[in-house]
Amino acid sequence: MNFGVLGPISAWSNDGESIPVGGPRQRCVLGALLAERGKEVTVDRLIEYLWDDDPPRTARSVIQVQISHLRRSFPDVIKTTAGGYMAAVEADKVDLHRFRGLVARAKAAEDHAEEAVLWDEALACWRGQPFSGTGSEHLWNAVARPLLEERWSAWTSWAQCAFTLHRYTEIVTRLTPLVREDPMRERLQYFLIAALYRSGQRATALAVFQECREYLAEELGVDPSPEVMELHGRILRDTESNVGRIIGAVAPAEPEPSTQQSGQEQRPRDFVARNDLPRDIPDFTGRENDLKRLLDLGMRDEGRAEIGVITGLGGAGKTTLAVHGAHRLADRFPDGLLFTDLYGYTIEHEPVAPASALGSLLRAIGVQPDAVPESVEERAALWRASLTGRRVLIVLDNVANFAQISPLLAAAPGSFTIVTSRQDLPGLSGAQYISLGMLGEESSLQLFATVLGQERVDQEDGTAREVVRMCGGLPLALRIVAGRMLSRPRWTFEHVKQRLSEHHRMFRELRIEGHSVEAVFELSYQSLNEEQRRAFLILGIMIGGTVDLHGAAALLDCDPPEADDLLQELVSVCLFEEPSVDLYRFHDLLGSYAREKAATDLAEGEAEEARRRLADHYLDMANRAADMMGPRGHHYKVDRRSSSRYETTLADHAQATAWFERHQDNLAAAVDFYAGVGLDEQAWQLADSLWRHYANHGQTELMMSTQEKALAASRANGNVRGSAATLIGLGIAHCLAGRFSHSLELLNEARELLETIDDERGQARVYSSLSLVYDRTGRFHDALSCVWKVFEYAIAAGDRSLEGMQRANLGAMYQVLGDYDKALEFCEAALKIKSEDGQYETSAQVLRVLGEINAQQGHMEQAFSYLVEALKLAQLIGSQRDEIYIRNGMAAALRRSGDLEAAIESHKAALQVGEEVGQHSADAEILSDLGAAYAEYGDAAEAQRTQERALELSRSRGERHVEGRALMRLGMLPSEAVPHDERVTYLASAARIFADLGVPEAQQAEAELETLV
Repeated sequence: MNFGVLGPISAWSNDGESIPVGGPRQRCVLGALLAERGKEVTVDRLIEYLWDDDPPRTARSVIQVQISHLRRSFPDVIKTTAGGYMAAVEADKVDLHRFRGLVARAKAAEDHAEEAVLWDEALACWRGQPFSGTGSEHLWNAVARPLLEERWSAWTSWAQCAFTLHRYTEIVTRLTPLVREDPMRERLQYFLIAALYRSGQRATALAVFQECREYLAEELGVDPSPEVMELHGRILRDTESNVGRIIGAVAPAEPEPSTQQSGQEQRPRDFVARNDLPRDIPDFTGRENDLKRLLDLGMRDEGRAEIGVITGLGGAGKTTLAVHGAHRLADRFPDGLLFTDLYGYTIEHEPVAPASALGSLLRAIGVQPDAVPESVEERAALWRASLTGRRVLIVLDNVANFAQISPLLAAAPGSFTIVTSRQDLPGLSGAQYISLGMLGEESSLQLFATVLGQERVDQEDGTAREVVRMCGGLPLALRIVAGRMLSRPRWTFEHVKQRLSEHHRMFRELRIEGHSVEAVFELSYQSLNEEQRRAFLILGIMIGGTVDLHGAAALLDCDPPEADDLLQELVSVCLFEEPSVDLYRFHDLLGSYAREKAATDLAEGEAEEARRRLADHYLDMANRAADMMGPRGHHYKVDRRSSSRYETTLADHAQATAWFERHQDNLAAAVDFYAGVGLDEQAWQLADSLWRHYANHGQTELMMSTQEKALAASRANGNVRGSAATLIGLGIAHCLAGRFSHSLELLNEARELLETIDDERGQARVYSSLSLVYDRTGRFHDALSCVWKVFEYAIAAGDRSLEGMQRANLGAMYQVLGDYDKALEFCEAALKIKSEDGQYETSAQVLRVLGEINAQQGHMEQAFSYLVEALKLAQLIGSQRDEIYIRNGMAAALRRSGDLEAAIESHKAALQVGEEVGQHSADAEILSDLGAAYAEYGDAAEAQRTQERALELSRSRGERHVEGRALMRLGMLPSEAVPHDERVTYLASAARIFADLGVPEAQQAEAELETLV
């Protein structure tokens, strides 16, 4: 088995067959071990290579996974040491160590011919940038960069040996691209100039010297070395005296240099300046920022060849941008505007070979056909030499891969090469990348307006936006629609929308005059290998709109490192998107294509099996994440046999919340999947794991839809526990939406079902939910009774976590009822309960209640201490619901302390958090408190408006306690704001409500009423 690190990390069997080496992380680990062949590489050093200065908490386990996969691919190669790992492989089996061995032998050789052979063998070990494909900046700086100096040293020694053997033509051919790569290698410049001179190319030698001098002057402000300057003077004198001193040794006598230049090694005498660009489109739009980047790159004047690479999905408009930008830059490049289509992705056309492309380019600039060299290397050298001193712009369109264009890249300062490709083309040193995403809605509408006229778009603005969304912002799709509408003036956007809405004809509609969205996608698909095609198809039937690395591993039924490789390969050819780290999705139209393709190309049952694996992965993860969110009403075990190896480690409440946020839409889709295939048990379990997250983050609609679908599946299969659990979830959702009567009906139905199966824990959960509804409707004594029942169950069951939560709830109830001593007693006891998990939200609630009670008792310093700590905790765990109430409690404390401006801002901040997350269940309460702050601030008019809003909202939701507070506060406003009779009416109504509810505010309302009557 052989290994390569002097280029992309690679491996080959003894018979030359390539062996996969995995994704970037796996390559990085393998490369690091091979570089230190036979020596220990510590785990800490491997972690540095993989993550530089920011390793994750799971770094060591990730290293172990990479090692495990490498051992499976390369048995007996990797050994475990005391502190890390070691590659046990012979030196001549690794190109780096083989290179170093050949270098040592070449230096020791006594015969120049033998030395040259050894140098050739050593340099042949190099296949590109060392250790490429690892993505590790630390590995590059620590290991790969120093190796480049060894390579340059080897080239210099080879050049000196070749010069001794009079191999001038070979020196010119091989050194020309090297000095373009790094013009500061003066020793190589010296040998190149000398070889040109000795082979009769005096003018070209002087031109190369001039380039070298200009580059060094501009970059460093210095002249070439004295050695190069002396050689230049000798060439100017055109003398052969002491020519042997060129290499510091006596050389055999040479004939006078010929004044004729080789046709294969000179610039063409009649350089043709031509413009091969295709026609520019007159209605270019939507890529202004990308165009600016391209134009800025073309306008640079930094004394080097510039390369711009435009990448993107087929149909994203890469060629359009390249051609439009080239036309805009035409005046900048008077020596030629060249365009060549390399047919990397073209129907019935093989990609153009580099030799053919170079032949076309050379003939285009004036090289006679009989003067075009045979080999790719010679053509590339002539191409680069021909552009010396010229200002030429070259568009290389539709590039398949890096190997196809590497020989075509111009090196002369002043040249600009624009490359378009669906690949990301790693390895293009110094290139600037412009990645084209989809057009935004406004840019897409502007494209329609440019083609069809603004009036036609304005007439159906809403429908035009829907068509834009159906096209996914893909420029090709938008232009096809615009083209069809332009040729059919009677077509409306409504008509187009209807045609596109018919799924089976969508791609047929997106086809015009030889342009087809489906054909573009098909070409990209056909370019994949068999493993990549299967991955593309299976990802096409994913549940939901996104998938992360571990979800993809479950879907594809492979381990995460293998999935990582496949995902990155699809991303690199623009068939998959990675909007954030390890989170992937399809472009809308590409996703439709993948689903249609999967329906016909996947084996029977394969799609359903894959979707089941992903759904089971989501169920497993959601169950474990929910365990970190607080006490559970129902406990159940998930069959993890098919999902455990794909799990994401969740260390705490914050990570669980983040996982839920990332996948909340996918999880709802997974409930749909289970319900749709009749897996009622899994459907209700997943819905039950989701409800708390949805509730805390204002996702009421998602909460309702998941519970309703799970309920339907449970009822269809006679699943009593599943029906009850989802009825509870629905009850909570309707409570949060303000539909309290319906909520009570659902919860009582759930309680009755649970009584039939004697599920005490489930019944306790019902009472906990009932207490929430009673609290919102002001039935505080009923709420208190329910909380006591749950508390007694927790004590009897020995559930300390549930006990802590109910102590917190009891504290909150006694606070509302004015029994501050009991409230403090229960809250302080709740804080003392230590549990391994599930207590974060309880602590935030308890700290808020303690803060509010201390504020009500006038202990302001202690109150703010509790409230600040509560806010930090709520933000840490991502509980916006807690944050809303804490900010409102903070505002009340600020109001009591006299800082009214800060109090008003804190009330507004609480409302803003609710608006941002769609959590409006506390709005009426906050508005009433904000009105009280305005009243104390002296703004009676604003206080009245705010209280009236609170009154209207509380009445619409049936929140009687808040209704009473708003009425009382309106009655307490000054008479110039509210007439006396209205104040009396307000206070009388408030007193009746408070008396019905049995809350202490009844006495305050009565007292205020007495002052008026």
